[in-house]
Amino acid sequence: MPRLPLSSRRRQDLTRIRPAHGEAAAEACAAAVRLGGRRVLDGVDLCLTAGEVLALVGPNGAGKSTLLSALAGDLPLESGTVRLGGRELGEFSPRQLAVRRAVLPQAATLAFPFTVAEVVQMGRAPWAGTPQEDEDEAAVTEAMAQTEVTAFADRPFSALSGGERARVALARVLAQRTPLLLLDEPTAALDLRHQELVLALCRARAAAGDAVAVVLHDLNLAAAYADRVALLDAGRLTGVGPPARVLTPEALTSVYRHPVEVHPHPTSGAPLVLPAREPGAHQG
Repeated sequence: MPRLPLSSRRRQDLTRIRPAHGEAAAEACAAAVRLGGRRVLDGVDLCLTAGEVLALVGPNGAGKSTLLSALAGDLPLESGTVRLGGRELGEFSPRQLAVRRAVLPQAATLAFPFTVAEVVQMGRAPWAGTPQEDEDEAAVTEAMAQTEVTAFADRPFSALSGGERARVALARVLAQRTPLLLLDEPTAALDLRHQELVLALCRARAAAGDAVAVVLHDLNLAAAYADRVALLDAGRLTGVGPPARVLTPEALTSVYRHPVEVHPHPTSGAPLVLPAREPGAHQG
């Protein structure tokens, strides 16, 4: 499709509103969501600020993905409000949302045989017809390099392993270059090296002024990389704050219904979370 003249693209510019460091990027106020007749998010108050990584943690069914989807505007609220940059979600068109927040779902599936490069390029779609369209090539190249998928740019997405697909999906989100990233279990299919890579990318985006919310099951990754942790249980927030304050043995044992030990990491001092086990539990 031919590109619009620059004068026309300026008229269609969707200016990004980037909150200043420390200002609210996304806020849930008494947010409640009901799915299948069951309230899966129950009166949650949470603020995500520009320049931070916020980890959403908790057991299966706690409401982590639901909260992330509510922040993205992908799930209707039963009650309460969600705001982006101080404005309620209902004030934005789908395209206006797409230039303000990028969403990584748990599973990445495509019905057509797009190549890796084409999938990453999809992240630039919201900027078509704006001056930011001139950043397309650089944004795609940078995102693919950051996620280490450049080497298989021409391979069909459908031919990739689960971990490779996860990294390509993340590259698409990074290429979108929005000030708010909402990532649902981005490390679930990844090996140790790439888990660390993904969380390091989250930290880099936060250091550049973006707001990053990430759903994690690995509490040690959350403790190592998040500025704050939001611990959920049965649709409610049970604690929000720095990892050392939230990830305590008492809180985690209560939420996960299993004895948990927390020790300082020997080098970083970050909380190191371990399930309590009986002596000899590893033996057959």
